[in-house]
Order: sequence, then structure tokens, then C-alpha cells
Amino acid sequence: MDTYTKGGRCWMRYAAAILMLLISTPSLLAQEASGADMPALDSGNTAWILTSSILVLLMSIPGIALFYGGLVRQKNVLSVIMQTLFIVGVVSILWIAFGYSWAFDTSFAESGNPLACVIGGFDKAFLHGITLDTLTAGNIPELVFVMFQCMFAIITPALILGAFAERIKFSGYIVFITLWVILAYFPMAHWVWGGGFLQQMGAIDFAGGTVVHINAGISALIMAIMLGKRMDYKVGHPITPHNVTFVFMGTSFLWLGWFGFNAGSGLAADGLAANAFLVTHVATAMAAITWMVIDWLCNKKPTTIGACTGAVAGLVAITPAAGTVDLLGAFCIGIITPIVCFFMVAAVKPKFKYDDALDAFGVHGIGGIIGSILTGVFATRFISGEDGVQGALYGDWHQLWVQIVATVVSIVFSAVITFILFKIVDSTIGLRVDKRVEEEGLDIYEHGESAYNH
Repeated sequence: MDTYTKGGRCWMRYAAAILMLLISTPSLLAQEASGADMPALDSGNTAWILTSSILVLLMSIPGIALFYGGLVRQKNVLSVIMQTLFIVGVVSILWIAFGYSWAFDTSFAESGNPLACVIGGFDKAFLHGITLDTLTAGNIPELVFVMFQCMFAIITPALILGAFAERIKFSGYIVFITLWVILAYFPMAHWVWGGGFLQQMGAIDFAGGTVVHINAGISALIMAIMLGKRMDYKVGHPITPHNVTFVFMGTSFLWLGWFGFNAGSGLAADGLAANAFLVTHVATAMAAITWMVIDWLCNKKPTTIGACTGAVAGLVAITPAAGTVDLLGAFCIGIITPIVCFFMVAAVKPKFKYDDALDAFGVHGIGGIIGSILTGVFATRFISGEDGVQGALYGDWHQLWVQIVATVVSIVFSAVITFILFKIVDSTIGLRVDKRVEEEGLDIYEHGESAYNH
């Protein structure tokens, strides 16, 4: 009896186990199927974009701080460093708070909100809904993409500093640059990269020709004109930089960091990144040598500052094109850009007598415009792929016209926003420092410090 009972219980348990297995098998298979469809994190891409983010941050601190800091006079070097450092801090906070959501959220477009033509939405404010496991393009964590794009938001307003160096009040600057990032950079990033109308139109801006360089460069020109010339500025008599070694060091950090800027913008460690790396370096090298030769021919001396300026011009111009041009495009952009930028700095600026102190417009604005337009000339399917874009050189004139439209929109938008913000801030807080402050230096009067204590 006991044996029979034990055997019966054993068979019942066995039958129950089989029944549970039959019931659970479909759900387990469904989980496996869904798991197979879920994208897996790509550790190689993730590592590269993490590295690229660090490289892009190097472009602002210490890159821009040293480059612009070396070009100004000794009495104003700390003001440039402080302005750069402030941007890194405030833009990072704004980006996490709502900037990323404005630029890359799609909730407004999905809900039919009319503001979708300006910004993406608020659903990702303070990174709401983004977890450690949330992936984006390239199968990288979205948190990595957030930080990568944050570095672009930082470098853009930092470029404007060169236009109004040595004469802007720090308190007015704080308000102006904060409003500019919110009203000029965030919307432009959405239009070009976040699904906005320029992206839908087919405009190519691989890493920031319109969003970064035209945006900043045009704003720099408006600020330089409206703020007025420095008191001791004389046409044809450039103010001597206080530390050319700083300029070279800043250029070196910019050149190095730009590889993250451009080669990282494909969000993958692949052949496209390799090509972006290659054409960025080639165009920059070509531009540095071209500017040096022009400098030598026109001014009888090949200067370090000239070569550094040429290198930066090349970096700027190749930025929108790095994901679509090959070596031919890189060489041509590297030759054409410094010629036009040199003409703007050496001939146009003296002719119209505006004091773009460190040539933010002449290099970044003009370089961005040239690069954006030439992208529509030299883009090739050899790089963009069989279904990709190609430029006028290869028979597609449509892309060139798209690039021209995007360039004009960027110019007009940046100019209007900057003009309005200047009027508001200047009439309330004031932007120009007093005569005595400008004479004796912003470092002591604005910040209570001196860069060199003897």
C-alpha cells in the first residue's frame, strides 16, 4: 500500500512537471524571440563615443581658452578663460535640464504641437525616461549620446568670444550667452539634427557647419559691430597677441579634439569614422600650409599665428562635409577655405572697419559657410553609400541648392536672434565695459586677478 501510494505520488508529480513545462514553453519561446529582436549594446561604438566626448570637451577647455587667451593682451587673458569656463558650466546644466529635450525629443512632432517647427518637446527634460539600458543610434547608451551632444552645445557659444574680446562686461555677457544658447543653439540643433525642417529638407551637416560654426560666426559678427571697436583699435595695425605659445597650444588641442568632433559624429567605430578622421586631418593640414604660403607671399613672413589660423579654418570647413566627401573634397576644401578666409580677415575687415577682435567671424563664420556650400559640391556616394547624397561635381545640383538654402536660413536666424538679444541685454544690464576698465584690463576690474604676478 505504501509502495503504491509513493509510486502514485511520484507519477503525479512527474505529470504536473510535464504540464507546467508545456504551459511555460510558449512564453519562454516568446521571450527568447523578443530578446533576439532587442538591439544589444555595442561596446566598441560606446567606447569610441565616450572617447570622442572627452576630445570635444578638450576643444573648449583648454583649447579655445588657450587659443583666444593667447591672442588677447596680457591684461585680458583671464577674462577669456573665465568666459570659457562659465560656458562649460552653465551650458552643461541647461543641456541636461531641457536643452537635450528641445533638440532631440520628438514628442511635439508626434502630437502635432505647432511648436514642433521650433523645438522637439519637453518629454526628455532632466533626461526623463532615459535609463542605463536605453540605447540610441549606433547601439550606444543614450546617456553617452547626451554627453557627446552636450560638448557640441558647449563649444558653440565659446567660439563667439573672439569677436567681443577685451571689451565686454562679464555680468552682461552671462545673461547674453545664456539666452543665446537657449534661443539660438537649441532650436538650430533641433532643425538640423533632431528631425527639424532642415534635416527633413535633406540638408547635410555631419558635425556642425550650420549648427555650430555659421551660428556662432554670424552671431560673432553682429556682436562685434553692435558692441563697437576697442578704443585703441586701428585699422591696419593689429593688436599684438601676448602669448603666441598659448595660441599654438590651443590650436593643438583644437586639432586633436576635432577628431572626436568629426569622426565621432557617425556614432560608430567604423569605416565612416575612419574616413571622417582622414579627411579632417588632410583638409586641416592643407589649410594650414595654404595660409602659411599666402602669409609669406603677402606679408613677407610665414607666421605661427597665420599657420594656426589656417589650420582652424580648415577644421571648420571640413566639419559639415566629413561624412560625405573623399580625399578630393578634403584637398579642395583645404585649399579654397584659407584663401577666402584670409581675404575676409586681411581685406574685408579693414575695408568695413568692424572690430572682430580674434576673427571669429572671418574664420568660423566664413569657414562654416564655405564648408556648408562645398559639401553640396563634393559629396560623393563613394562615401555616403549607394542610396546616399552626392554633390554638383557628380551631377546632383539639387543637393547644392539644399545646402545654400540651409546656409542662408542659418545666417538669417543667427543674425536676427543675436540682434534682438543684444538690444535687450544692452538696454537692461549693459554689455560694454567702462573706458577705464577697458584701458587697465578686464582681469583686474572684472575678476580681481592678474594672470602674471611679478
